[in-house]
Amino acid sequence: MTRPHQVAVLALDEVVAFDLGTPTQVFNAARDRDDQRLYQVRICTPGARPVRSAAGFTIIPEHGLELLAEADTIIVAGVYYGAQPLTDGTLDKQVRDALRTAAHWGARVVSICTGAFVLAAAGLLDGRRATTHWAHAETFRRLFPQVDLDPGVLFVDEGRVLTSAGVGAGVDLCLHIVRGDHGSEVANMAARRCVVPPWRPGGQSQFIVQPVPEVSDTFIAGVRAWALEHLHEPLDLHAMAAHARMSVRTFTRRFREETGLSPAKWVTQQRVERARHLLETTDLPIDQVARHSGFGTGATLRQQMGATLGVAPSAYRTTFRSAG
Repeated sequence: MTRPHQVAVLALDEVVAFDLGTPTQVFNAARDRDDQRLYQVRICTPGARPVRSAAGFTIIPEHGLELLAEADTIIVAGVYYGAQPLTDGTLDKQVRDALRTAAHWGARVVSICTGAFVLAAAGLLDGRRATTHWAHAETFRRLFPQVDLDPGVLFVDEGRVLTSAGVGAGVDLCLHIVRGDHGSEVANMAARRCVVPPWRPGGQSQFIVQPVPEVSDTFIAGVRAWALEHLHEPLDLHAMAAHARMSVRTFTRRFREETGLSPAKWVTQQRVERARHLLETTDLPIDQVARHSGFGTGATLRQQMGATLGVAPSAYRTTFRSAG
């Protein structure tokens, strides 16, 4: 019998429980034609000591960091607030050295969610493209400016170093690894055992929620409220500035000060949000969704959703359509 691929999952204090369970569930579901497991997944912690989970219970492991030296693939589970890598970007020297040594000798290194902070603190993401949970992107960029962070995707595959966004994106990355190792048939069956979608492309957006700011007493609040009621109509910079009774230059400057975006980018963002809502809650054909959201044609809607979210309108509707 061929030796199963050895997977070591590293858990540190404040480990995210979902991230810790994901590799075990997905990789143990990957079987060959004789129903033999293709991976052996084991959990380790520094000194084989118990670690706290962010969910309020304690993990009691069977292995210490020596497991990393035996692993073909190392997966670092996410950590939550209070963990060193998230607070100051540092990492225990013993953990850092063990990760760097294993990577040097050829182990594939993977992170789920904020596990990217651990890899970055170990210096394994320097000069590389990576991702993490979108909610922690600002902190990550501040702590690790040497990493090319892309917080808008589900996962990033850099060959021997792979990173994923939060929660469900860890499932996508694990299935992506299985697919790369053993092909689509094995990965699809593993997904079926786990009762999850077999494939979502890594470049797909994390579908970050960006709610419209509440209308308040600001210079351009009234214009934003008016624009939201007229998204289906032509909205150009001159019309918006005229509604605000400002010059185009002054309006553009104040709009950017208050929203952080140019008027054109803000309008596009709101139109995408309107299209998402219509796709999720109505049966309107794509061309009608495009018209109601102000994109005019289905082709333009597909182009904008592809650029913004990384998926076509039909694929978005299939995934996110409300059960009702």
